[in-house]
Amino acid sequence: MSSFTRRGFLQKLGLGTAFTLAYPSIQIHKRARINPGKKLHIVLCGLGRYAGLVAIGLKSCRHCRLTGIVTGTPAKAAAWQKEYAIPEMNIYNYQNFDKIIHNKDIDLVYVTLPNALHKEMVLRAAAAGKQVIVEKPMALTASDCREMITACEKAGVALAVGYRLHFDPYHIEIKR
Repeated sequence: MSSFTRRGFLQKLGLGTAFTLAYPSIQIHKRARINPGKKLHIVLCGLGRYAGLVAIGLKSCRHCRLTGIVTGTPAKAAAWQKEYAIPEMNIYNYQNFDKIIHNKDIDLVYVTLPNALHKEMVLRAAAAGKQVIVEKPMALTASDCREMITACEKAGVALAVGYRLHFDPYHIEIKR
């Protein structure tokens, strides 16, 4: 029996769990619109260590594809563009991020920034009509979480929190 590692699990599964959350059959908000016949095109917002693990997982994911990035560091943008063949038009920084509303090649924004920046980027992604995954904790306060949920509901987009449930029965079964 092979040993289980978090990295290996992410590499094999990619964003499969996040993918299912964004699909209409299991979505959080009924109005979210994603065509189940195509790959889910994902933008990683924040290119820290965890985003790197997600990107590795996306390389082997059948249902998702890393399509874009959001970063404030030009050197990271260049390196990620080369590594993941990201088109120039899908590279954003925090100043021009709102232009993502015009990009039909982007379905979902996965926010992996420091916690204090989650709310702002979720609100901006929702305003752009993009599905959203935000890492835990969702926000700094319950009222910020409520504001994020309300914004996504009003925009008709799905909002999911990336949370690894190591001891949840369903996840234990997946690992088995």
